[in-house]
Amino acid sequence: MEIDSIFHSRSSNLQEIFIKRVVLQTSHSKTEEEIRQRIRIKIRAYDHKIIDQAAQTIMKTAERTGAKVFGPVPLPTEKRRYTVNRSTFIYKNSREQYEMRVHKRLIDIVEPTERTMDALMSLNLPAGVDVEIKM
Repeated sequence: MEIDSIFHSRSSNLQEIFIKRVVLQTSHSKTEEEIRQRIRIKIRAYDHKIIDQAAQTIMKTAERTGAKVFGPVPLPTEKRRYTVNRSTFIYKNSREQYEMRVHKRLIDIVEPTERTMDALMSLNLPAGVDVEIKM
């Protein structure tokens, strides 16, 4: 009798845990409408002036079409440093150092319309700006 009651109580506890997990998973799952409600734009460039111009252009375009815009959020600047010898043969202590900086910005567009998408796709940005759009 004791073994049956222990087994039964364990199985009911497992069922309760499973039911709780299912309820939590269904309550946290997003619908397709919630997923489509945001566009994330990452902008990269070597020159900070150009990237700021591109960010302003994107923000003005999105605001004109009636979408909410958050940003631009400045992300950490990626710095790549290269050190090379000045001479080809000797003089190891004489070196040149080069640095390449990649500036980044992040813009979130909430509740975009079809006009917003069309306007962003047909946008002309300055040369040297890399744009990555995620929906």
